This record gives sequence, C-alpha cells and structure tokens, in this order.
Amino acid sequence: MKIIIPMAGKGTRLRPHTLTVPKPLIPVAGKPIIQQLVESLALSYGGKIEEIAYIVGDFGPEVERELIRIAEALGAVGKIYQQEKAMGVGHAIYCARESLNGPCMIAFADTLFKADFTFDKDVDGMIWVQKVKDPASFGVVKLNAEGVITEFVEKPSAFVSDLAIVGIYYFKTGEKLKAALGHIIEHGIREKNEFQLTTALEMLKNEGVQFRTGTVDEWLDCGNKDAILFSNSRMLELHQPNGLVAENAVIEHSVIIEPCYIGENAVIRNAVVGPYVSVGHNSVVENTVITNSIIQNKSQIKNALLENSMVGNVSKFIGSKDELNIGDYSNFSKR
Repeated sequence: MKIIIPMAGKGTRLRPHTLTVPKPLIPVAGKPIIQQLVESLALSYGGKIEEIAYIVGDFGPEVERELIRIAEALGAVGKIYQQEKAMGVGHAIYCARESLNGPCMIAFADTLFKADFTFDKDVDGMIWVQKVKDPASFGVVKLNAEGVITEFVEKPSAFVSDLAIVGIYYFKTGEKLKAALGHIIEHGIREKNEFQLTTALEMLKNEGVQFRTGTVDEWLDCGNKDAILFSNSRMLELHQPNGLVAENAVIEHSVIIEPCYIGENAVIRNAVVGPYVSVGHNSVVENTVITNSIIQNKSQIKNALLENSMVGNVSKFIGSKDELNIGDYSNFSKR
C-alpha cells in the first residue's frame, strides 16, 4: 500500500514556528507531527507500506530529506511532489498522480488521531469520520441504512450531516481516484473556487464505487499554538504515560513530573519539568519551572517560570514568569 500526504499549506495560524519549517515537522511528544501520523497508520494497517508520497510547497531540500528519512525508517520509499500553486486539496493530491495506483491511503498532515485504522482491505473505499457540533466548517457525509456513503458535501451552509471527514481515506484502486481528479481538473469543475477532493469522491460514488466509514476515538488539531500544546499533552498521555527520557540526557538536581519527553543530550539542571512537557535534543533547561510546553532542539531556557509555551529551535530565553510563543533563532533576556 501507498500513503499519500498533502502538506503544501503555509501553516499561517502556527506562525512564527512555520516561518522556518512546515507545520507537519513541528514536534509533538518528541516526534514530528507527520512521523506520529504515518507510524500510527503503518501500525494499524499491519501490511507492507511500499511508498509514502508527500505533496509539498517550496520547503527546501533539508525538509525534503527529513521527509524521505521518515519514510525510509518505516521501510518505505519516499517520494516528493511539488504543488506550485494552491488550487485546492483535489489538485494537491493530483500532483502525486504517479503514485495513485493500487491500494492507497490519503492522510492530511495537520491532525493526529486516537483511532484503530484496521479495516477490510477488500472494500472499494473507507473514509474516517467523527461527529462534530459545527458541520459547516467541514466536509461531511450522509449514510444509508447499510452504512454506505450516499452523499459528500463540502462545508454545507445548511445542515446535511454531523459526520465530518477527518482527513484519512482508503482507496482499493488508486487509479480510479486519479481518473476522477483528472476529470474535474481538465473540465474546470471547482467548488468554492478550488478543486475539491469531495467533488471527485461524489463522482466516484455516482459511478458505483461504494465508500464506507470508519470512526476515530479522538481527533487532535495541530493548527495553532494552543491546539499543538493540547495535542502534545494527549500524545504524551496516550503513548508515553510513564515518560521518555533519553539515556544520554543529563538530569541534575531536578524533578521530572510525567508524562514528559526529554530528548537526546538534553540537559535539565536545577529545574522542575512537567507535566506535559517535551524538550528537544541538545536543549538546556536550568533554574526553571516549566509545565505544558514544547521546547524544540538546541534551545536554552534559564531562570524562568513557563507554562503553555512553545519555543522554537536554536532559541534562548532568560527571564521570569511568562507564556512564550517564539520561533527559531530567537533570543530574549529579561533582567
């Protein structure tokens, strides 16, 4: 099976962190969002993941190398496709049309899930959903009595259904999706001025493809700072309830309140860290009390009392009580 991941968005709601790296590479519970996602899918699928195809913007070669590394760590081939102009989700997926063959999963890289993604691989297609209070903000589906999807609606202005599409799809035959996307793009069939995936899904349904639904237990947004911090806390609870401290991390005269993640070669000295804190590799936390926060790699925090904070890579903060949201290569000192 192949996994197709559209991730060309600019992540403007998560700035300043996305000024230097794309949102899917922001770490949550010690791993990039996208790595958490593909590992979860691969574990649930249980079979061979042959390829992971990423649709990206102009993120640069370093980001592309990291994405390839994540794929190869799962024993898959990594491929990079460019979406040069934002023209909708359907267009983004079509940019990876060379990879749309055979069994495929499509997963959007800005959300994490608590879910069992096992399913009957002989069905035409699966679409994972969750009930929501405000369906107007999502693509939704309607079902018949047999549980087969009868209608796809993108961000309905009037109530159609409260079953929102969460961004995980399975197609037994990727070629059919490729043909449908090619058709709507060739004929300029847009909805809300973009080429929508739901338009192609509706077309496939009308051609006789039967889609069934799977459900997720929990749907974690990663769209802004507060959402990322909540996702970090939940992923720590779910996957590292007893914490994870790297063997070569240095912990001196400090208290670690689980769950926490402490990365390779991190230094925690004269500090109280946790709960719900992730500290990246080669970062230093000294004379500090910190809760519910993410400190990325190669950063320094000293003489501070922090909560609900995000600190980027290679940054430095010396100060007092604060709630931080600073990006990479930042330097703040409060005397």
